[in-house]
Amino acid sequence: MPSLNVTFTDEELEGVRAAAAADGKSLKQYLHDLGVREMQRKQFVAGATVWADKLRGEFDDAFPDEMPPSERDGAAAA
Repeated sequence: MPSLNVTFTDEELEGVRAAAAADGKSLKQYLHDLGVREMQRKQFVAGATVWADKLRGEFDDAFPDEMPPSERDGAAAA
Protein backbone atom coordinates (compact mmCIF):
# COMPACT_ATOMS: atom_id res chain seq x y z
CA MET A 1 0.00 0.00 0.00
CA PRO A 2 1.37 3.46 -0.84
CA SER A 3 2.50 5.68 1.99
CA LEU A 4 3.48 9.30 2.44
CA ASN A 5 6.03 11.09 4.59
CA VAL A 6 4.79 14.46 5.78
CA THR A 7 6.97 17.10 7.41
CA PHE A 8 5.62 19.26 10.26
CA THR A 9 7.18 21.87 12.47
CA ASP A 10 7.32 20.92 16.15
CA GLU A 11 4.36 23.20 16.87
CA GLU A 12 2.32 21.81 13.97
CA LEU A 13 3.00 18.23 15.01
CA GLU A 14 2.02 19.01 18.58
CA GLY A 15 -1.30 20.41 17.36
CA VAL A 16 -1.97 17.47 15.05
CA ARG A 17 -1.17 14.99 17.82
CA ALA A 18 -3.54 16.80 20.16
CA ALA A 19 -6.31 16.74 17.55
CA ALA A 20 -5.75 13.02 16.94
CA ALA A 21 -5.86 12.32 20.67
CA ALA A 22 -9.06 14.35 21.02
CA ASP A 23 -10.63 12.15 18.33
CA GLY A 24 -9.32 9.01 20.05
CA LYS A 25 -7.25 8.06 17.01
CA SER A 26 -3.65 7.32 16.29
CA LEU A 27 -1.76 10.00 14.44
CA LYS A 28 -1.60 7.76 11.36
CA GLN A 29 -5.35 7.05 11.37
CA TYR A 30 -6.21 10.70 12.04
CA LEU A 31 -4.16 11.96 9.09
CA HIS A 32 -5.56 9.22 6.83
CA ASP A 33 -9.13 10.09 7.80
CA LEU A 34 -8.48 13.80 7.37
CA GLY A 35 -7.42 13.32 3.74
CA VAL A 36 -10.32 11.01 2.97
CA ARG A 37 -12.78 13.38 4.66
CA GLU A 38 -11.55 16.31 2.55
CA MET A 39 -11.92 14.26 -0.64
CA GLN A 40 -15.49 13.33 0.37
CA ARG A 41 -16.27 16.96 1.23
CA LYS A 42 -15.19 18.09 -2.22
CA GLN A 43 -17.32 15.38 -3.87
CA PHE A 44 -20.31 16.44 -1.76
CA VAL A 45 -19.89 20.13 -2.63
CA ALA A 46 -19.59 19.31 -6.34
CA GLY A 47 -22.76 17.20 -6.22
CA ALA A 48 -24.66 19.80 -4.21
CA THR A 49 -23.65 22.48 -6.71
CA VAL A 50 -24.97 20.42 -9.63
CA TRP A 51 -28.21 19.75 -7.73
CA ALA A 52 -28.64 23.43 -6.80
CA ASP A 53 -28.00 24.56 -10.37
CA LYS A 54 -30.71 22.17 -11.65
CA LEU A 55 -33.25 23.54 -9.18
CA ARG A 56 -32.25 27.21 -9.18
CA GLY A 57 -34.89 28.33 -11.72
CA GLU A 58 -37.69 26.47 -9.96
CA PHE A 59 -36.65 27.90 -6.58
CA ASP A 60 -36.38 31.44 -7.97
CA ASP A 61 -39.88 31.17 -9.47
CA ALA A 62 -41.36 29.85 -6.22
CA PHE A 63 -39.54 32.31 -3.95
CA PRO A 64 -38.84 35.51 -5.90
CA ASP A 65 -38.18 37.51 -2.74
CA GLU A 66 -35.29 35.21 -1.89
CA MET A 67 -33.36 36.17 -5.01
CA PRO A 68 -30.46 38.56 -4.50
CA PRO A 69 -31.50 42.08 -5.53
CA SER A 70 -28.88 42.10 -8.28
CA GLU A 71 -30.57 39.09 -9.93
CA ARG A 72 -34.19 40.31 -9.76
CA ASP A 73 -35.94 41.39 -12.96
CA GLY A 74 -35.22 45.01 -13.79
CA ALA A 75 -32.65 45.42 -11.04
CA ALA A 76 -29.57 47.41 -11.84
CA ALA A 77 -26.33 45.54 -11.39
CA ALA A 78 -24.42 46.77 -8.38
